[in-house]
Amino acid sequence: MTQVPQIKIAATYIRGGTSKGVFFRLQDLPVVAQVSGAARDALLLRVIGSPDPYGKQIDGMGAATSSTSKTVILSKSTKADHDVDYLFGQVAIDKAFVDWSGNCGNLSAAVGSFAISAGLVDASRIPQNGVAVIRIWQANIAKTIIAHVPITDGEVQETGNFELDGVTFPAAEVQLEFIDPAADEDGAGGSMFPTGNLVDDLDVPGVGILKATMINAGIPTIFVNAESIGYTGTELQDAINSDPVALAKFETIRAHGAVRMGLIQHIDDAANRQHTPKVAFVAPPADYVSSSGKKVAAADIDLLVRAMSMGKLHHAMMGTAAVAIGTAAAIPGTLVNLAAGGGDRTAVRFGHPSGTLRVGAEATQVNGEWAVKKAIMSRSARILMEGWVRVPGDSF
Repeated sequence: MTQVPQIKIAATYIRGGTSKGVFFRLQDLPVVAQVSGAARDALLLRVIGSPDPYGKQIDGMGAATSSTSKTVILSKSTKADHDVDYLFGQVAIDKAFVDWSGNCGNLSAAVGSFAISAGLVDASRIPQNGVAVIRIWQANIAKTIIAHVPITDGEVQETGNFELDGVTFPAAEVQLEFIDPAADEDGAGGSMFPTGNLVDDLDVPGVGILKATMINAGIPTIFVNAESIGYTGTELQDAINSDPVALAKFETIRAHGAVRMGLIQHIDDAANRQHTPKVAFVAPPADYVSSSGKKVAAADIDLLVRAMSMGKLHHAMMGTAAVAIGTAAAIPGTLVNLAAGGGDRTAVRFGHPSGTLRVGAEATQVNGEWAVKKAIMSRSARILMEGWVRVPGDSF
């Protein structure tokens, strides 16, 4: 029997924020995968090592968590006043599925630096020393992200003293601005609050009626109070991820919230939209010990937040969910704002399983509708490996 040889594709493995992913230039992909469709999905699944019934992704670049089962495709921007187009694919671990429904805020931190290193940004846009302001078109959600990338001697500076909870080693700080982060038509009708309410009663079978803030900002997110589902907000991953009953409960909440937000027509459709919406639970500040053993004091944070990603409790916080947190916190009356003590806020520092994170957002109300012009937070990014990724030639 004749065997098809492997092919190699230029790729770069990068940590962005608290995530890792395989980055490609669109032009380096096989021609059949340079357009969206089944061939592209099959290729990315094979690169990452999915679907894997063992849940380990041993035969691919994934690392068996939602934070490390990610792919990014970049190209010179086709949009006016933008430098690069950024497309994100969240690869399922145990299913043959790539979710294109949302952005990855963490990997957004690596987009500007990779675009510069990969020659996708005009040289005139890059200072010899200082900060390059890279204008990113986020193609999944049709939004603009501005990345402030440090440059030394004409090259991207990746090393530095910026510390990010959830990442072991310090690196150079990359500030991100998420411009007009409320979701557009693809994210439930263009309204920041698709139900028209800051807080809704969400009827979830087997759980009951939950108070919920459902918001489209950064990424569609459903916020509920921790105490209403039996938690304190100080939980670490094992408390949730080792409990199949809890995981099933969160998925039920997510599915019913997705219907209310207009993201899907029926709860059964949630299985084909795993990346969005997210579910998060919030609580007032409390002392706890993070997953690294670091003590987090209630006095040092404004609220507690824990968030689910791809069916599991996230080890830190998704960047896009942090945008949703900052946006909701800036709007008086949301569950996030109330957990932080209520009132007017332009920034919050919240506690997550790995430590703390600060995110800023300024909200205004125009003709009864809330709007946020931008949300700001700092992350870091570092290239881990570059060269080629190999896949069997008949895998896509």
